[in-house]
Amino acid sequence: MSPPLLLSVKDAMIRYSDIPVFENLAFNIHAGSRIALVGKNGAGKSTLMNIITGAQDLDEGERWEEIGVTIGYLRQDIIPEKGQSVFDYIFSEIKDEERELHIYKVDIIAEALHLDTKVQMTILSGGQLRRAGLARALVEEPDILLLDEPTNHLDLEAIEWLEGYLKSYRGTLLCVSHDRTFLANVTTQVFWLDRGRLRVSPRGFKYFDEWSNMLLEQEDRELKNRKQAVMQEVEWASRGVKARRKRNVRRLEQMREMRDQLKVDESAHRRARAKIELQPLKNIENSSKIVAEFYNVYKSFEGEGKRINILNKFSMRIARGDRIGILGKNGSGKTTFLKLLLKELEPDKGRVKTRKELEFSYFDQKRSDLDPTDTLKKTLSPTGGDYIDVMDKQRHVCGYLKDFLFDPARAQDKVSQLSGGEKNRLMLAKILANPKTCLILDEPTNDLDMDTLDMLEEILSQYKGTLIVVSHDRDFLDQTVTRIMGFEGDGKIDICIGGYSDYIEKKRGSFQVKPKQQSKLKANNIIPKEEKKPLKKLTYKSERELSQLPKKIAGAEAIIATLSQRLSDGDFYQRDPDSFHETSKDLTEAQVKLERYETRWLELEEMKAKLH
Repeated sequence: MSPPLLLSVKDAMIRYSDIPVFENLAFNIHAGSRIALVGKNGAGKSTLMNIITGAQDLDEGERWEEIGVTIGYLRQDIIPEKGQSVFDYIFSEIKDEERELHIYKVDIIAEALHLDTKVQMTILSGGQLRRAGLARALVEEPDILLLDEPTNHLDLEAIEWLEGYLKSYRGTLLCVSHDRTFLANVTTQVFWLDRGRLRVSPRGFKYFDEWSNMLLEQEDRELKNRKQAVMQEVEWASRGVKARRKRNVRRLEQMREMRDQLKVDESAHRRARAKIELQPLKNIENSSKIVAEFYNVYKSFEGEGKRINILNKFSMRIARGDRIGILGKNGSGKTTFLKLLLKELEPDKGRVKTRKELEFSYFDQKRSDLDPTDTLKKTLSPTGGDYIDVMDKQRHVCGYLKDFLFDPARAQDKVSQLSGGEKNRLMLAKILANPKTCLILDEPTNDLDMDTLDMLEEILSQYKGTLIVVSHDRDFLDQTVTRIMGFEGDGKIDICIGGYSDYIEKKRGSFQVKPKQQSKLKANNIIPKEEKKPLKKLTYKSERELSQLPKKIAGAEAIIATLSQRLSDGDFYQRDPDSFHETSKDLTEAQVKLERYETRWLELEEMKAKLH
């Protein structure tokens, strides 16, 4: 026996313009369902949720709900009221006579979401407002709970708590989220909005890729069969004599209709499977192997009447091509680490060294590089003109916008008119036109739809520079990075080879270095903990080597400076080609030697620091 039906929509049409958002829309929501609602930005996810709540009227069709059914909705935007505390906000939709039934849940949920229920809503940050909205939705415990990006601005501990809470939730759940792992863990059904149609899978999001690819491949086969049929009709029409054409006017009209509809459907299918392509960066292989070094770095701040440690005697080197994922609670030091790397902050003690030629592309989660008064076109081409430089090639702005799933007709739209996900896409388009040798992405997945997230993962898989990603999206970290820095608070940072799953295994005590990672570890002079032999102090030989390395480094730097000065002479090659080539060779050898000295120096200093 199927669970009770709570809500049903049949033959619905929603129209905002000449082209309907939905036509012949039909779906059912049953008690106990756990539904993932997925689809590209603009596919109609918000509209469908408003249909469920009853806020959106149907132009045609029927909407039915069971008498007495309650519906709760965690929205993206929350506007705080003056004088309202977090506690008052959480209870604002609950009737006075029902408050006693819900009050016990407030402390449990607020503590898990790191909320102080006594503070005023007007002083909360955007992330705290989102958590307050989530707390209210959970405390209300409606029969149908709609969640729009519930994991945004939550740390991983809070996300895992939320998963556990929702698994035991008694009501029905429908959720929009870019967090694949979250959806895979909490859903048992999928609503997929695809080009105006609602496709329903009876299995959870864990199986979505397999199911959706099967549907797209089936559609691909159908389009090929239709194309072959249309070609046969076109061939028949081109061979026909006038008399036969007159007798078959209707068949000719049908052929043209088939051909036109095929073009429309093929175009829609191509858009559904669209991928963003990124050309490989040039000259990355010529940059130095070690791009940044932290040596015995201390950093702390005053806060809440006490000293908060962020970095404590922290040493680390970042090599060319490293792919580092950063995670941790708010306030644990993730942003401070990035600002030290970007030279926006100085350490209290210790040294942060970056290569002079190192350039950063920085994706800021606050989107501070976007001017809301600029158009999309001006954002990508600040100096004007219709063309921008993309990987040393001239591209028309409209064509490049199309690559990132924007309608070229929107080129003159203001940034302020974009949704959160569209702003993120525009930021990515701006940064990835010419990414530098080090790419830093701070929470890049917030507000992105699944298709854009897939494209971003594809872009990053092709990127050959040094990648640093701050994210709470577990699947995204697993797909894009090979080393995790877990900021655990009070200056403690846990570094783990692999992705998020490996980090969790290590935390649980079952981490094993995979065979494929062994060569990577050796290449980067990284020794897993289980392979390290306990030492009380450096050997005499190592101590002597360490004391001599600064002099060798200074000598190599002096040689490089002298040789570089000689090669800067514009007439050198014309005057003495052989000597020019010999000097170039000597410079390369000196640079390799300097890199070897510096790598060894840092390695010995790290060993020494750990033994004291």
